[in-house]
Amino acid sequence: MTKILKDEDLVGSGLMAVAIDALETAFLARAGNRLISPPRHHVSFPDRGDLVFTVGGILGEKPLAGFRVYETFDGVEHSQIVAVWSADDARLKGIVLGERLGSLRTGAIGGLAIRHLSAPDARTVGILGSGAQARTQLAAAATVRKLDRARVYSRDAKNRTAFAAEMQQALGIEVEPAGSASEAVDDADIVICATTSQTPVIHARDLKPGMHVNTVGPKTHQGYELGLDIADVAAVIATDSPEQTRANASPFFLAGSGNEHRMADLADIIAGKVAGRGSPGDTTLFCSVVRAGTEVVVASAILDSL
Repeated sequence: MTKILKDEDLVGSGLMAVAIDALETAFLARAGNRLISPPRHHVSFPDRGDLVFTVGGILGEKPLAGFRVYETFDGVEHSQIVAVWSADDARLKGIVLGERLGSLRTGAIGGLAIRHLSAPDARTVGILGSGAQARTQLAAAATVRKLDRARVYSRDAKNRTAFAAEMQQALGIEVEPAGSASEAVDDADIVICATTSQTPVIHARDLKPGMHVNTVGPKTHQGYELGLDIADVAAVIATDSPEQTRANASPFFLAGSGNEHRMADLADIIAGKVAGRGSPGDTTLFCSVVRAGTEVVVASAILDSL
């Protein structure tokens, strides 16, 4: 029988490590031109929303193929479907339903960036935002670095207090709410910005030299969560999909800043084709746009592990 997983099946603490390792393989495949990852395809339903399709897979000894479809319709609940095939024998490996896989995959990409761009001895994290993406990004950071402490800030005091209590219990590290964005990132080794803010919540003056920053939230000319001066001071700027930064309907937030041409492909950094972190004092910046098709690779690894 075809294995079918739902959100409630994707709650094990070890799944983040599975996802990160699977994506490391996927990004190495991309560097070797073996990752299938075309741009998203939107099908519009006027006055209702879109169905959005992504296709992905890996070529090689054990080829994978699959797709994801999700919707943007109005409603309280949203879901997605991910289907995975073994491309060498046409076997349908399984189907994953729900929203959890997407958050896990996005967090794992952030974890890969932290693994390859943050200081190896990074111990403290500043988190801006207290939603689902902030949770999986912090879980990913704790998977790739031996963290001691994290501080979280979001506009709602109740949300950041609840986030701190939940993640402290889940990760076994000290997590405390902060009274401001600058307090949350003060002296942190890693900053995770996962907000919905359309205006910058931190600037270069808030960061110490040698800090690594992941930006997960808005990144267009219409709105962006990081000050453009952070890109100015970054020795390395990377993204998981340079093509996607150019394909968005709204221009990417770095377009026209003089820094857009400095963006490296995270896959090339992982593969050693492009230099990542240099000296300990280098500030590094990762702009997450979430490469289409990678959820198929994560789904396959999780289906194999459960």
